[in-house]
Order: sequence, then structure tokens, then C-alpha cells
Amino acid sequence: MKTRLLKITAFIMTIGSILVFKAFTADAQNAGNMLKEKAFRIERSIPKEAVACIECHKKENPGLFADWAQSRHASANITCYDCHKAEEFDPDVSKSHYKQYEGKGFTGGRETKVPVSAVVTPKDCSRCHPDEAKQYSRSKHANTIEIIWKIDPWLNKGMNSDTERNAGCYNCHGTVLKSKDGSLDPETWPNVGVGRVNLDGSLGSCTSCHTRHRFSVMEARKPEACGQCHLGPDHPQIEIYMESKHGDIYTAYGNSYNWDAAPGTWTPGVDFRAPTCASCHISGAGKVLTSHDVTERLSWELQAPLTVHPQDFKAFPAKTDWKIERNKMKETCIQCHGNKWVDDHYYKLDKVISEYNDIYYKPAKKLLDELYGKKLLDDSKYFDERLEVEFYELWHHEGRRARMGTAMMAPDYSWWHGFYECKKRFNNFTEEADNLIKSGKKAYKAKNFPNATGNTVKPKEIFPNR
Repeated sequence: MKTRLLKITAFIMTIGSILVFKAFTADAQNAGNMLKEKAFRIERSIPKEAVACIECHKKENPGLFADWAQSRHASANITCYDCHKAEEFDPDVSKSHYKQYEGKGFTGGRETKVPVSAVVTPKDCSRCHPDEAKQYSRSKHANTIEIIWKIDPWLNKGMNSDTERNAGCYNCHGTVLKSKDGSLDPETWPNVGVGRVNLDGSLGSCTSCHTRHRFSVMEARKPEACGQCHLGPDHPQIEIYMESKHGDIYTAYGNSYNWDAAPGTWTPGVDFRAPTCASCHISGAGKVLTSHDVTERLSWELQAPLTVHPQDFKAFPAKTDWKIERNKMKETCIQCHGNKWVDDHYYKLDKVISEYNDIYYKPAKKLLDELYGKKLLDDSKYFDERLEVEFYELWHHEGRRARMGTAMMAPDYSWWHGFYECKKRFNNFTEEADNLIKSGKKAYKAKNFPNATGNTVKPKEIFPNR
């Protein structure tokens, strides 16, 4: 019995050894199909100049390198060199970077010495993204420097300093880039404003929305990307969105959205439940194609003092028909809403705009013009008299919030932050205006208006005939 048990044990051990050996052999043979630890590898197709960039920045700027290495660019072998390369005669070539090649121990050495620019512009991006660059170039985003210099009294009247502009206004709207002593002028750089005027003549910065160096489509699709600039008392779109039912659903379910869907395929009801800023204003839906021209799909200019259709906006007349663009937005809306819902929403929006224009803006503007005509207000500057500020904030703050709150379905902004505040502002404005007209006394003028030192000369890069 004992002998028989030993034989059975030996047999089992032999079979086990054979199975282990076969399993080991199979693993070795199939190793190529097994999952491996993900790591960035420099492929043979990457030129030596690009290898030098990667190896250097991996050591010097590990955060920058890590972002790029996880990007779609890296997976397609699009490197630093592809985006930053320049010609020696280009005005934005980094001379200090070029000088580095002559230093000892530089990765790649002289054989990889190439001119590069720190500034990557839409013109650079257009080498691979021509349609997106063209669409962006005709948008209000890309042309916002022209728009603000045509309508903004802070700039035209020099009522804020150049430092205040650089720290505030130009971070969103963009600077006019300048070169100084072979380097970018710190008065204009760093900057990723949507309307930045680049040294190569192009307008804008793609990294306003697709930030460096991952250039993530997911990031640009999220409302927080737009909320970098569209926030605050004068255009609180991010706050309005988050109050709306759209924002409520995004807050609840946003972590389940398919943010990484391929460009042009992001679909309502499939990849996301409720829209973000991008899905309404940029991404495709139904028969509407994706476009990087945010001027499209707009039927009103809600940020303007007097609400007009985009083609009637004098500062930047759109080359569109507002009725066609409204139908594009409606097509986007009906992916999730019925026709009756969408039509009635626009009915309400149009009524709000009519009441804002006729009851608040036009009467206040008529009074302001009368005060200027009777020399009770001085129009040589702006904001140095209280009624100028009151009128400005009536349309620029409360009036915008009332209109935008309605357009984006946020009732608290339509009423309490909007029309409720419009009423108070309007009453205060008309009371003081009537008193000045009745008494014939000039308004108090601030004698020491702080920091009204800004340059009032329009940039020649945008206005060459000025």
C-alpha cells in the first residue's frame, strides 16, 4: 500500500513539472502579447534635433516633459521640435536658447543646433490643424484686441495703467508681442490670451484652451477651461453655467462623461448627458459640424451695450446670418430637448433683450448724451465722474448678467444679479441726471483719478493706418 502511494505521488509530481514547464514555455513564446509597463520610448523616426530637445527638457523641466509625454502629440511622435522650430531670421527666435548649444555638456551638441521660438502660434499649429486655425482666425476670440480697442474706454481714454492692463485685461484678451534686445519683451510676455498678436502676424493662442504641453481635448471640453476668462461681475458665464440645470447635471455626472472621444465625434447622449460650453459653442452635434469659430451659433451680441445681431456689431461685424446661426444652435439644443422647448426658450430670450434695450439701455443712453450735450458731464475722459461709472455698470455688469443669465437658463442671474440690480442702478442714474439737468450744475469730477496713465495709441499691428 505504501509503495503504491509513493508511485502515485511521484506520478503527480512528474505531471506537475511538465505542466509548469509548458506554462513557462508558453509565457516566453507569448511575451510579445503581454501587457508591459507603459514608458515613453524614443523611436528611430524622431530626428536627432528632437531627441536633443526631449533629453534636455526631461532633465531641466520634468513637469513639462511629463505633460508632453502623456499627450496625443507624443503618441504620434510630434515633438518639441515640430512645434517650436523656426527660421534663423524669424523675429521670435530665442537667441538665448540658440546660444545654449555652444555651452559645454549640452545634449546633442552642435550637430543639433537649430533655431526655436518659445511662442507657438496658430500659424505653427496650422501645419497640422489647418481647418481649426482658419476657423479660429475669423472668430471673436482671435480678433478680440481689435474689438476692445474699438469700444473700451479704459484703453481709449487711458484710464488704467499699462501695468494694470498687463496684469489683468491682457491675460485674457492677449498682448501685442514685442521683441526686446533679442528676447521677448517682458511687458508683453508671457501671455496666452485668446487674441494675442504674434510676431509672425497670426492672431491668438491655441493654448488658451488646450494648455501646454498636453494639449488635452478633454481639458478644453470642460467648462472650467472657459471659466478662466468668462467669470466675474461683467461676464460670469461660468457662474451662470454652474447655476443652470446643465451645470447641475455636469456636477453630478461629469466624472462619467467620455471626455476623450476623438475630435469631431463627441456626441450628446452618448458621450455626455448635459452640455458644457464647448459642446454648445464649438463641438459638433446632429447636422452641425465642429467649429473653432465661437462667433458661429450666436444670434445676439449679449456683451454689447445695446444688444444687436452679430452682423450689426460695429466693432466686429460677423460674416454670418443670425437666423442661420440660431438654427445651428437650435439643432444642437434639440439633441436633448424638444422643438417646443427650444422655440419657447428663444421666445423668452428675445423678449428679455427687447425689454433691456428699450426700458433700460436706450433711456439711460439718451440721458447721458443730454448731459454731455449740456456740458454737465465732461467727455474728455471716462470714469472720473460718477454717472459715467453708473451708466457703464448698468450695461457692462447688471445688463450683461440679465441677458446672459436668460440665454443660459440661470434665473438667479436673470433676476437678482440682473434686472433687480438694473432697476437700482437705473433709478440712481436717472435721479442724479435729472438733478443736474434741473440745477444746471456740473457733476463732480475726480481730480486725482488714480493711475490713469495708460497708452492711448492703438497698436499699429492691428490698426496700421492710425
